[in-house]
Amino acid sequence: MHIPDGFLDIPTAVVTYAIFLLYGYYAIRKIRNSQFTEYVPFVSVLAAGIFAVQMLNWPLPGGTSLHFVGGGLAGIMLGPWLGFMAMFLVLLVQALVFHDGGITTLGANVINMAIVPVLLGYFIYWICISKFKATNSKRSIGAFLGGWIGIAIAGAIAGLQIGYSHSFPYGVSITLPIMAGWHAILGIIEGVITSFVILYLVHKAPHLILTGRRVTK
Repeated sequence: MHIPDGFLDIPTAVVTYAIFLLYGYYAIRKIRNSQFTEYVPFVSVLAAGIFAVQMLNWPLPGGTSLHFVGGGLAGIMLGPWLGFMAMFLVLLVQALVFHDGGITTLGANVINMAIVPVLLGYFIYWICISKFKATNSKRSIGAFLGGWIGIAIAGAIAGLQIGYSHSFPYGVSITLPIMAGWHAILGIIEGVITSFVILYLVHKAPHLILTGRRVTK
């Protein structure tokens, strides 16, 4: 899902950067107004784990690449704001050090992997445990749907970004089906992994799951 430099035209890069910066500013303000200090080590640990998993990439014709994202997991474990920061750290290091993604496309990559799947993972899981009795089955379903839907929607948005960009040789009629379709399939696997991880943490380390606790204002 990482979009490299050269795939997006200037208007698309500018718009995605603006969205990323505005959202990042808002997220930082929310973090500063919350009781987050004790959870800062979790951000770096989770970022390191997601970074390692994201190194496994498969190229897609007419698209960018296919890989596990982990945004839904970050959103469920750390909430929408700290989850965003964990994913942003991953993407920043990948772009600056490993050239996975690009500098001009960092805004788009942040939207696709640090905003959309994190928010969807968080809200879907939160709905499942707050509107119904928080049983293990509800947690499992919420985590699965959060991981699956988050990456599927993010893949579709990435397909739209590169498809509508004049710098990319393929149009949206090719990029959208490929990116959305493959990530919808991968999303099933990511949803299963997210579900297993959350259920494991519920039993072994429930303090690591911040969704459902008052950690943001």
